[in-house]
Amino acid sequence: MDIILALKAIIMGLVEGFTEFLPISSTGHLILAGSLINFTGETAKVFDIAIQAGAILAVIWEFRVRIGAALAGLASDRRQQKFALNIVVAFLPAAVLGVLFSKWIKAKLFAPVPVAAAFIIGALVILWAERRHRVLPGSHRVENVDDMSVLDALKIGCAQAFALIPGTSRSGATIIGGMLFGLSRKAATEFSFFLAIPTLLGATVYSVYKERAALSAADVPLFAVGGIAAFVSAFLCVRWLLRYISSHDFTAFAWYRIVFGIVILTTAHFGWVIWAE
Repeated sequence: MDIILALKAIIMGLVEGFTEFLPISSTGHLILAGSLINFTGETAKVFDIAIQAGAILAVIWEFRVRIGAALAGLASDRRQQKFALNIVVAFLPAAVLGVLFSKWIKAKLFAPVPVAAAFIIGALVILWAERRHRVLPGSHRVENVDDMSVLDALKIGCAQAFALIPGTSRSGATIIGGMLFGLSRKAATEFSFFLAIPTLLGATVYSVYKERAALSAADVPLFAVGGIAAFVSAFLCVRWLLRYISSHDFTAFAWYRIVFGIVILTTAHFGWVIWAE
């Protein structure tokens, strides 16, 4: 692996880590960054998904005490059993629909107009949800992830399934969905982090397994460099986001999404970026 390729892997890892847990769609940013630095091709597509593992390890490390308590209490602690059940229930809708429709989604929705539309529509949903939150400040009934019901988890899992549409944002769908379904901003954000663990790890394993014929041992250093960059940037992003939501809403991200949607249409129109799988 030469120095230029290593730098490209680091850049892509940083983009993944800084965007994965914000409601702005990491997929769209990875496509743009990959095109700008000429990091494309079949291996690059698998790379973009595989380095999610680095971002997820950052979440696992940040919440290691909570995750450790959940694992230790699976056999006897009803609170931890309920928490684990909620994660499994929320994970299933996107997992099942992703396996069933991934080929169709890649064939039909990885195009400039659908991706830009997802960015802009998602922005409008965020603006609406935040306005609703301001007008009805007492609308949330779930202050903590441990207070969630299985039905709450299922609803958020269905919201996460919308993130199969390129440009939607998995974190945006789960956080805003959670807020609309009655979770506090803090509870929705934390549950989005926990739900990301099986979702992104599952997507990583599934993608690497499917594309294993296109990979070789020579790709391991590249993936390792990208994964480390994703871990570091995601760790910083998670810490920052947890502080941010204590005193801010997500309106700024909505306006950013609108601008990014316009960027997608502009770059596609002039042929600067190939918005396709």
